[in-house]
Amino acid sequence: MKRKKQSVLLWWHNFFILWSTIDAQTRYSIPEELKRGSVVGNIAKDLGLLVPELLRRKMRITSEAGKQYFNVDLGKGELLVTDRIDREELCGQRPSCLLPLELVIDNPLQVHRVEIEIQDTNDHSPSFLTKEKVVKIAELVNPGARFPLESATDPDVGANSVRTYLISKNEHFKLTVKNLKDGRKIPELVLEKALDRETQAVHNLVITAVDGGDPVRSGTSEIAVIVLDINDNAPQFEKQVYEANVSERSAIGTEILQVKASDADEGLNGEIEYVFAEQTSDITLSLFDINPSTGVITVKGVLDHESNSLHRFDITAKDKGNPEMDGHCGVEIKINDINDNNPEIVVTSLTTPVPEDSAIGTVIAIISTRDADSGDNGKVTLTLSPKSLFKLNPSISKHFSLVTNGPLDREKNSQYSIKVTASDSGKPPLTSEKTIIVQLLDVNDNPPVFSQKLYTVYVKENNAAGMILCAVAASDLDSGENAKISYSILDSKVQDVSVSSYVYINSDNGSIYSMHSFDYEKLKVFQIQVQAKDQGSPSHSSNATVHVFILDQNDNTPAVIYPSSAALGSLSHQRMPRSAKAGHLVTKVTAVDADSGHNAWISYRLAEATDASLFTVNQYTGEVRTKRAVYEQDDSSQRLLIEIKDDGQPVQSATATVSILLEDGLHEPILDLRHKMSEPSKKTGRITLYLILSLASVSVLSLVTFLILAVKCIRGSRSSGSCCMRRSDCDDYKNPNRNLQIQLNTDGPIKYVEVLGGDMMSQSQSFRSCMSPMSEYSDFTLIKPSSTTDFKEVISVLDASLPDSTWTFESQQVS
Repeated sequence: MKRKKQSVLLWWHNFFILWSTIDAQTRYSIPEELKRGSVVGNIAKDLGLLVPELLRRKMRITSEAGKQYFNVDLGKGELLVTDRIDREELCGQRPSCLLPLELVIDNPLQVHRVEIEIQDTNDHSPSFLTKEKVVKIAELVNPGARFPLESATDPDVGANSVRTYLISKNEHFKLTVKNLKDGRKIPELVLEKALDRETQAVHNLVITAVDGGDPVRSGTSEIAVIVLDINDNAPQFEKQVYEANVSERSAIGTEILQVKASDADEGLNGEIEYVFAEQTSDITLSLFDINPSTGVITVKGVLDHESNSLHRFDITAKDKGNPEMDGHCGVEIKINDINDNNPEIVVTSLTTPVPEDSAIGTVIAIISTRDADSGDNGKVTLTLSPKSLFKLNPSISKHFSLVTNGPLDREKNSQYSIKVTASDSGKPPLTSEKTIIVQLLDVNDNPPVFSQKLYTVYVKENNAAGMILCAVAASDLDSGENAKISYSILDSKVQDVSVSSYVYINSDNGSIYSMHSFDYEKLKVFQIQVQAKDQGSPSHSSNATVHVFILDQNDNTPAVIYPSSAALGSLSHQRMPRSAKAGHLVTKVTAVDADSGHNAWISYRLAEATDASLFTVNQYTGEVRTKRAVYEQDDSSQRLLIEIKDDGQPVQSATATVSILLEDGLHEPILDLRHKMSEPSKKTGRITLYLILSLASVSVLSLVTFLILAVKCIRGSRSSGSCCMRRSDCDDYKNPNRNLQIQLNTDGPIKYVEVLGGDMMSQSQSFRSCMSPMSEYSDFTLIKPSSTTDFKEVISVLDASLPDSTWTFESQQVS
């Protein structure tokens, strides 16, 4: 028998696996009980899919039945059976058994609906609920009387269900089959020959139920017919079948219908009692009850349309005669659906995370709906929350695709909570909600942004190599690799040398370090271009500028440039007439400091002298003058040690040694010049006239020039200070915002003076010079170039070899 069943299943597998496509749905027909691994069909070929792409597109199957009975061989594209399929377990007695599947494919997201029709095989035998049945018949019953028997049940359907009934061979009874309109077959025992209790009190019969399958299956039940005396009328029902409708919400005790039977006998023989037939199922007995006296059928348990919408059972009416007689009728109760089930939302497929640059219309999820109710109560509509960046598009039956409906931005929202609401069409409607979380995948769509576009750094000269100058910082709104930032310095030139020779940057944290020590006297300011680049693909970058200002330190001692011999470290010899009066200018010591600002402010002091009462040194100009007239007893050789100090911290100093020889008969240069000018001219009168006219012209021009200078000085004093006519007038003037640097470079007899002034951020500078009355011995030229952030005012040329050349400078800032 087992081998025969296997051959039948193989025959089914070879000839009855069918497929068709109806309304964009693919359907296969297979027999139940196929072996695991059996091929249902080539799903890839039938759907027009390429087998090599199945793995990349992640083809998968979901089943509404919950349990997974099938799988796809991604290497061949074949649909395979993965578990035992029992049609009766899945579909019960329904004539058609369809197992819906959903085939989901990504990139792009697609859903194909596949239906597997499970064909019934004859794998169940008919069976009787009661294995031994007792039928009581009075001996006076006339031939032709019919007695309904219990029907056999067969889980199989169609031709494999119960086809007919057979009765064992006997002399008194035959068996007929009554076909009801619902398709059921009711066996009836028909009396063919009158019974005689005295001859035979009990007749033992065997009833056999036979199905229509191949091979044929059957089931049996034993019947004991007991012959009784005299109660010759059985109860008769008014209807053969009673029908009624009842709501599934009916309360326990609700009256459904009333069956009625009558008996022609009198007395106890005519009293009727109503009971459920012997073959009534336990489920029916738990849901319904019957009043044995009135025949009223009431609700006993909780009814559920979704579990069973129709209940069929038999009622037996028995009298109380001796022997007992009974009659039978059928009852059909339909359970009316009430909207008592909330719709369900099933997310069949969900793609997350989703790239934030996904185009509008990108499929995010496939959503299906279920409602156990029927009719309008089972019709479901889906809605999304208003102003959503997503929308629902109808797909195949009861399926919707969730797609994007606007631009997504991970930097604004890293995830979206999409609330889906399902509502049925019942009255009142029932609803349910489901929240779908969609994560966004970052795309490199944001460049790094510096905390500031311009950085200003001040660093003292003589700094240690490797010292951190500053740290730049940038941030990126993206995430992951797209937000990882590396820093670099763009190549540029500083004094014709690559900026990378001066500084380097930590690529991870943006810290900028010096490569070596800076010297203010060589480099005062330079600029760095820093780039921040993320690690995305393609990468994004942005730049920031770093201005590095070198701050001067007092690291240079004053340098003596006049007298030249003192500048070279030897003794400077000067001559002076003994006839010199107090205030006589003997010589002038001039020194410069390579530093700037206060560090370059120089003062002079007479440290040692042969006769300290004879000479004095001007603190600011370095002029050496007599304090008194020369006495006869004063030594002819005087030695002066002059200390030169700057104003920095710590103080730097130098010294100059001057030797003065006092001589008789030595005249002052100015007196000699005047003496020469007072000598009578040997020129003619015409030349004298020309000189007078020239002198007048020069006088007028000098007067006009003086007036112009006076006006400018007055205007300048109102706006930015006074013009100093003497160096001593400006002794107390100090402006920390000025950065005045004087550099005197000697190259031969010409002295070159370079003046650097103002802070680095000044827009423009101007200088004015004020000469002493002895300025006729100086040749002074003012050059004013265009100002820049790092500017130079050059003043040249000063012949400092003349003893009476004194000069001062005043810096004025012009906005």
